[in-house]
Amino acid sequence: MSPVCALVVLVLLMAGGWCPCAADVGDFAPCLQFFYRSWPPKGLSGTPICQRYYNQYRFATLYSRARRSPWFSAYLYSPPEGKRPSASWKFEPQLAYPGADGNMICFPPGPVDQNVVDSQAVELDYINSTYTRGHLNPSLHHQSHEDRTATFTLTNAVPQKVGSNDGPWEALEQTVNQTLAAYCLGDAYIVTGIIPYQTAERWLKNHRVAVPEYIWSAYCCPVYNSSLPEELKDAFPTYAAVGRNDRNSTQEIVPVSETAKKKYRGYDVRQMPLEKLEMYLRDRFGTVVSVFYERCSGSD
Repeated sequence: MSPVCALVVLVLLMAGGWCPCAADVGDFAPCLQFFYRSWPPKGLSGTPICQRYYNQYRFATLYSRARRSPWFSAYLYSPPEGKRPSASWKFEPQLAYPGADGNMICFPPGPVDQNVVDSQAVELDYINSTYTRGHLNPSLHHQSHEDRTATFTLTNAVPQKVGSNDGPWEALEQTVNQTLAAYCLGDAYIVTGIIPYQTAERWLKNHRVAVPEYIWSAYCCPVYNSSLPEELKDAFPTYAAVGRNDRNSTQEIVPVSETAKKKYRGYDVRQMPLEKLEMYLRDRFGTVVSVFYERCSGSD
């Protein structure tokens, strides 16, 4: 167990361990600040989680208990500082025990409580699989060490192929980081989610955690520098992207580049207007999905 995780566990034990308190699971009310105009995305059903670490809300997640993975995570962007934190993975105790403390907890070095195993993904699900633990809310998009560390929870992770996670999707996260740091003058709201397979679900090795076919992301920056370079004229106030998580998927949503390096081929990312992303989400989910209030065009 890392020193940071050990300290968190000690703090929780000193506070009395898991105790009845204000619920952070089942309602976005405590963490509406992570959504533009306090308006969570509409059209998707799941379990809301206000992700809490060291007694502060860090971001919000809509979780699927059946899939044991998130539909999306929403957060406020801030320019990163310092090195990437060590990967001390955590879980959400309230998914296992409704009256538990709302702070995420590091996985223990030994066996995991069976109620936790039943309620969400655990580290063993990913070990010896062909997938990485892919952040929806990436550490790269946060400034403080605590905010960056809080992203390492499996309620914020989906099974992601290494060719995507270390390739085109990582490049997209870097591009968004550079674009918002340079040109966004106010708060930048980001929502990153997944698109499931259209027919039969795909699962990790033990048939517990569902694998997404695509990963998508969109940002909303209502206040930005009007002196944008030509290539970014269409990137504000909002923009979106969809990335392939299966190199064998068809090319209707994201075409495959034949010039990409072999290890990244088939994991392409396509940037697009928010309206087009919402069209693909509507087609796949069979319902209207709205990511931002008035598509980020409402006045503050």
